[in-house]
Amino acid sequence: MLESAATIVAEYDDLEKQLADPATHADPTLMRRLNKRYAQLAPTVAAYHAWKSATEDVSAAEELAAEDPAFGEELPALRTHRDETADVLRKLLLPRDEDDDRDVVLEVKAGEGGAESALFAGDLVRMYLRFAERSGWKAEISDATDADLGGYKDVRLTVRAKGTPEPGQAPWARLKYEGGVHRVQRVPVTESQGRIHTSAAGVLVMPDIEEEDEVEFGPNDLKIDVYRSSGPGGQSVNTTDSAVRITHLPSGVVVSCQNEKSQLQNKESALRVLKARLRQIELERREAEASAARKSQVRTVDRSERIRTYNFPENRIADHRTGYKSYNLDTVLDGDLDAVVQSAVDADEAARLAAVGQED
Repeated sequence: MLESAATIVAEYDDLEKQLADPATHADPTLMRRLNKRYAQLAPTVAAYHAWKSATEDVSAAEELAAEDPAFGEELPALRTHRDETADVLRKLLLPRDEDDDRDVVLEVKAGEGGAESALFAGDLVRMYLRFAERSGWKAEISDATDADLGGYKDVRLTVRAKGTPEPGQAPWARLKYEGGVHRVQRVPVTESQGRIHTSAAGVLVMPDIEEEDEVEFGPNDLKIDVYRSSGPGGQSVNTTDSAVRITHLPSGVVVSCQNEKSQLQNKESALRVLKARLRQIELERREAEASAARKSQVRTVDRSERIRTYNFPENRIADHRTGYKSYNLDTVLDGDLDAVVQSAVDADEAARLAAVGQED
């Protein structure tokens, strides 16, 4: 732990020097990247100094207690404080997901259950929009296919942080556990006899790709088609070919966007989503290759199907990965998702701490 902390402190000090160099200010991209990394390391450096100070206080009190037993009365509280700061530092030093500071592309797709599934997909979209608002993020629908009776057949959101969020508070760090199948149990609006039905919607979460991220296309990799928009987007809808469909020929991935007002805006939005999808495919490929080497490290939080159940008759929400259960489904669907998300964060953190302990 000390070695890892010392490395981070050294990097932090080096970043401080670079940020003070006038040459750095002449390069806005470099300045932004260094500032982001500096902000990421700041809590860990602060935790290291807090632990170091607490450790020195314990050592000083132990020396004084050897000469005057009265000083020993302070030792239990000082040692408790030292241990608490060590726990905080240990958690901050856990191997981080390199995408934790990223924004998010989130897709919700209706699944089994027909019209009811589409309505539930609409409920999930509203929940994520409200949760983003509560978290101080900016969220918007970038593309959607409406269902006949309401809700969505599929819909895509972009969720972006405002400014530089604290470690663990960026959209990806909080929303990455949402990927999977979400099951709902309730009486559909189309049910005339009051019977409870079960349906599901799928959620896909991907880290958003920034402009400087390296996702490159060959000269013949993309097929770009334009067509008439059929949804919101301003006066140009249904009058100009502003909608864009991009096909990545090597992988077969297809992305379309029609909600922006211009063809250029739709193309840029579609390219961002395509890059995010291709990056996710690459990450999953690497994950599959590495899984054999990590079979002994069982993760508490995974993306198995049916990650969560929303039971309307009982006003109950249950996460099947973490064991979390509460009876405030109405407020959760209104965006009060923090406790549910935190249960996944805590379970993931506990699993990683246990893995580090086994390695030690």
